[in-house]
Amino acid sequence: MAKRPPMRECFHVEIVTPKKVALNGLWIGPRLAKRAVIWVHGLGSSMFSKIAIADAIVDKQTAVLVFNNRGHDKVASGSSGKNKRVRHGAAHERFTDCIDDIEGAIRFARKAGAKKLFVAGHSTGSQKATYWAAKSGRGVRGIVLLAPMSDYAAELKDTGKRKISRALKSARSLIRTGRPHELIPENIWKWSLMADAQRFESLYSGSGPEEIFTYWDPKRRPKILQEVRKPTLVLLAERDEYADRPAKPIAAWFSNHVRAPHRVIIVPKVKHSFKGAEKKVASAIHRFMKES
Repeated sequence: MAKRPPMRECFHVEIVTPKKVALNGLWIGPRLAKRAVIWVHGLGSSMFSKIAIADAIVDKQTAVLVFNNRGHDKVASGSSGKNKRVRHGAAHERFTDCIDDIEGAIRFARKAGAKKLFVAGHSTGSQKATYWAAKSGRGVRGIVLLAPMSDYAAELKDTGKRKISRALKSARSLIRTGRPHELIPENIWKWSLMADAQRFESLYSGSGPEEIFTYWDPKRRPKILQEVRKPTLVLLAERDEYADRPAKPIAAWFSNHVRAPHRVIIVPKVKHSFKGAEKKVASAIHRFMKES
């Protein structure tokens, strides 16, 4: 008889944010968990992207709420209010809407009965978790930042300032002429990182609201990061392919600029996804939750 594949109990959920935007999610783990981790996925990703880490976090008292925030996939649509269709996806989302998304997930977890809540963000989800914690931060014990890389610094390394500046000029022209949600033309910017004008400026101007981890500019004070007052765990991938410098200087930057009680850990021999170190990551998160 063939061996049955491993399965984890989970529940499909619908999160309705304070602004009445509907988001799909999965509640992984015990239905009546004492604590829950709200998982915020990265740029163009989805609730399924780090299921292996979520699975490793789950135990008899801990659930993980993964959900599609408004930045899921590249281009998507969602419902708001009375079934009004709205633009979603990494190409079209407004970064500051992350406050509404995360608030909706937290309220859902609280109504589900979890008493101890944590917000964990991966990649660009780290910027969202940090931004939310700085602007609100209510109702959680702490935040976890996994692979918190600067999107601007990563693209500067891979593409170069000249091409970014050309695309930024196009983005600002579209915004100025009232077309903030028009995509940057493919002959100016690569289709694989498609973005509308307002999102491109937010991601790649170096001064948008989501440019929070400014380790690439030693003269800049990271105001949003320093406004966070919740205990913070930073997990860096030693071989992160989106880093523009080695992990140790980035770790030192976080240690020097996070004002809240914090711990910074470099996970050895892994890339941005933490593949192969899921149990190690989950163990670090569990230690953090017990201490917070």
